[in-house]
Amino acid sequence: MRRRDFMQVGGLGLGALVLPLGAFGKVISAEALLAPGMDVRQKKKLADLALNTAKSKGATYTDVRIGRYLNQFIITRERQVQNITNNESFGVGVRVIVNGTWGFASTHDLTEAGITKATEQAVAIAKANAKFQKEPVKLVPVKAHGEVTWKTPIQRNAMEVPVAEKVDLLLSANAKALENGANFINNSLFIVNEQKYFASSEGSYIDQDIHRIWPTFNVTVIDKAAGQFRSRQEMAAPMGMGYEYLEPKAEDKIMSPAGFVLYKNSYDMLEDVVVATNQVKEMFNAKAVVPGKYTMVLEPNHLGLTIHESVGHPLELDRVLGYEANYAGTSFATLDKWQSKNFKYGSDLVNLIADKTQPYSLGAVGYDDEGVQCKQWDLVKEGVLVNYQAIRDQAHIINESESHGCCYAQSWSDVQFQRMPNVSLAAGKTPYTPEQMISEVEKGIYIAGRGSYSIDQQRYNFQFGGQVFFEITDGKITGMLKDVAYQSNTQEFWNSCSKICDESDYRLFGSFFDGKGQPSQVSAVSHGSATTRFDNVNVINTGRKI
Repeated sequence: MRRRDFMQVGGLGLGALVLPLGAFGKVISAEALLAPGMDVRQKKKLADLALNTAKSKGATYTDVRIGRYLNQFIITRERQVQNITNNESFGVGVRVIVNGTWGFASTHDLTEAGITKATEQAVAIAKANAKFQKEPVKLVPVKAHGEVTWKTPIQRNAMEVPVAEKVDLLLSANAKALENGANFINNSLFIVNEQKYFASSEGSYIDQDIHRIWPTFNVTVIDKAAGQFRSRQEMAAPMGMGYEYLEPKAEDKIMSPAGFVLYKNSYDMLEDVVVATNQVKEMFNAKAVVPGKYTMVLEPNHLGLTIHESVGHPLELDRVLGYEANYAGTSFATLDKWQSKNFKYGSDLVNLIADKTQPYSLGAVGYDDEGVQCKQWDLVKEGVLVNYQAIRDQAHIINESESHGCCYAQSWSDVQFQRMPNVSLAAGKTPYTPEQMISEVEKGIYIAGRGSYSIDQQRYNFQFGGQVFFEITDGKITGMLKDVAYQSNTQEFWNSCSKICDESDYRLFGSFFDGKGQPSQVSAVSHGSATTRFDNVNVINTGRKI
């Protein structure tokens, strides 16, 4: 791959090419993606072997995760296919508590000897760690679920769709962009299937089949006379769905107040790429933003990233406690603010909800990687900080009697730990459209699509950009802007929230690659919202030279 190709594909999420495959991930054929894998009875037999071995070696708690992780990546550029990769990773991770201390080991050897060896290693690690453990691990209770199953409610398994059909869609989108004046376009499709089996010494045997999909593109137009170029990415979000996401439905299309289509629970790539190409051409004539205070009208595929960074991460309990610091910092939302019961995280309109069951979301599963049944809970209610995100060995710290069910590991070879659930801003309760919102703005900016961002180590002071920007003057959108970024701090920003559109405008933003931990792991998470208004926000011109 040439450097230019690398840089352009990188803008689409090159990280997908190195999704965790476990220690022994391998390239397989597209047909092999559809192989049935290990029978659930054999999984239970191996899990019971690990559970019994750990108990005989002194473990007071054990969980076993047998995982088969399948990934397909199709990457195209203009009129050619650049890469098609099919990957499989298959193995087991065993976690134990011995002498009040965690131990973990994993293996790709799923024979009885391999399982026994990994379990004995996990116990040995726990015993070694116990010499340095100051306080024993405290797990809040969890219900024993017996033998249960859960599956993403897909209509069409993307792995079963012929590669030729998927390639045709991507190349057709590329052709549309080129026909409409694009000079370059990269286009990709990322498909993930996690087949996960969990068993614990507390009596749960949980079999889950999880599906995710992410279409992307990046279209570029060059102005040779001016020696400049402009680009725009897709307005799609990665989703916890099957291939039906790429089969657009008219009822899923939402007209932006700026006059272009946005998408809810299905996506029209061919339409979006034409709109994107035309918008990129308009960018050359966009007016440079004048720095100052503006009313910001933020659509969901933009606001989701702001939610992720300024709400999702700072309300992870391990960050709050300082356990997680080296990877992206700690949190300003310390326990004293929660204990006060009156810390105003946002205005009275702001209700921020954690939910691992949200339909179509990337984080939707039936049970987390500790065997806890997933649920919904409040983080910020009517503007007040009321809770955090906690797992079994953290929940007692905030006086919770049960885990929130947000424990996750990126693969069988990684130890599970607290990860962000879907965190979303509740829609307004009364009918209210983006058009109505725009009509009430005297001086503002409408932003659509995710862009660059920066946030400090306590998740407090930040700056966010976007994909496209439109000026609002006296209740009307008057033209495209460029070089826009807004700056604020988390508490000031969310307290400036003054209007939220209703449920009909509610949509999901998502990330396949939310990083955390050392060694680092990634997870997939969504953030929902409706179009939202924020008043008196500081805007800078990113194109000005200092």
